[in-house]
Amino acid sequence: MATNIQTLIEEFKQGKHNELLKDIYVDEAVIEYQQERYIKALESFEKIYGEKEVEIYSAPGRSEVGGNHTDHQFGKVLATSINLDAIAIVAKRDDDVIDLKSEGYERIIVSLSSFDPAKAEKGTSQALIQGVASKLKEEGYKIGGFEAYVTSDVLNGAGMSSSAAFEVLIGNILSGLYNDMKIDPVFLAQAGQYAENVYFGKPCGLMDQMASSIGGLINIDFEDPQSPKIKKVEVDFEEYGHSLCIVDTKGSHADLTDDYAAIPYEMKKVANYFNQEALREVDKDEFYLNLPKIREILGDRAVLRAMHLFEENKRVDQQVKALEEGDFDTFKKLIKESGDSSFKYLQNVYSSHDLTNQSVSIGLAISDISLGDKGVSRVHGGGFAGTIQAFVPNDIVSMYKKNMEHVFGEGACHVLKVRPYGGMKVL
Repeated sequence: MATNIQTLIEEFKQGKHNELLKDIYVDEAVIEYQQERYIKALESFEKIYGEKEVEIYSAPGRSEVGGNHTDHQFGKVLATSINLDAIAIVAKRDDDVIDLKSEGYERIIVSLSSFDPAKAEKGTSQALIQGVASKLKEEGYKIGGFEAYVTSDVLNGAGMSSSAAFEVLIGNILSGLYNDMKIDPVFLAQAGQYAENVYFGKPCGLMDQMASSIGGLINIDFEDPQSPKIKKVEVDFEEYGHSLCIVDTKGSHADLTDDYAAIPYEMKKVANYFNQEALREVDKDEFYLNLPKIREILGDRAVLRAMHLFEENKRVDQQVKALEEGDFDTFKKLIKESGDSSFKYLQNVYSSHDLTNQSVSIGLAISDISLGDKGVSRVHGGGFAGTIQAFVPNDIVSMYKKNMEHVFGEGACHVLKVRPYGGMKVL
């Protein structure tokens, strides 16, 4: 139910919603920051759109724990939502126009009167909005206009999937304003992937959107991508005395679309050799029997990436089993193996088009030196630039953070919590 902006600002100032913020963001240390952030977002909306009745929505970033580049091959992943998110202050309109201002970006206007992916401006927020809305409409859901001010602390281009958070945010706004929040979060994730593939022009898998939309630590099996199997994995990393750290190595994701696209393209070429759509459908023994011929036809990198896929699927099952059995040492060992495989076989730690810039490699090297055998680190997300992920014992987190920020700058190391909620209406 929409509430007056000034009323909400006053409620946040008085701390009325602090328990709600703690429930969403988990960490007591960030409540004051979130309080100020929400107040600033409300004031920014009012400055642009005037005094109105508004609702507040949120969609989290994600951290991939296992299953690097497996989702687009109908594989298995382990992923979690994190306590960084995109929030939107939203007012409903009476027409089919979406008027949206994201902090730090130009205000955009999107008409929902017609949809044509061929006319979509590739690589833009407008394209993502059009794609999500068109998918909802195609499935018979109601859509309509709104005004929104969006602010995000999900690191842009840093492997936390700021685009997925934005897509899930738009889906939840349309679900809340026009469908009583009754649209299934799995479908909202699929709508986000559709928007990114068809309208935005990036051939991503479904993991990012699923982790953002559903929330918590989840094990996803994409064997049937239309109906993925989802299992919540109950674990509290605090019980094991470890923190999840994400380090922004400050490498830009700009101009890396071709690098990303080559991974699913090459994996699918191997699958096509066996007349299959994705590698999940290929028998691993048959792959190894035919390996000399595949090398000859498709080249060695495609073969190595396929080898990563087969082993990574197996590792995800082992990671889930280790967590469910409380065997954190084995879990950490598997994280390290996954990262090594991504570096050596998947080859997504740096771009072969720009060999002088290897910020992710530097981050992993500094992590290895800092952590020794106490913690583990690995490439995070799509790779090539951006972030690394580390599981760090709590007693050396401050040392690790200091070492990483000495190299990559103040604020580069984020000590995060697993957020229990996916996309949601906050108020």
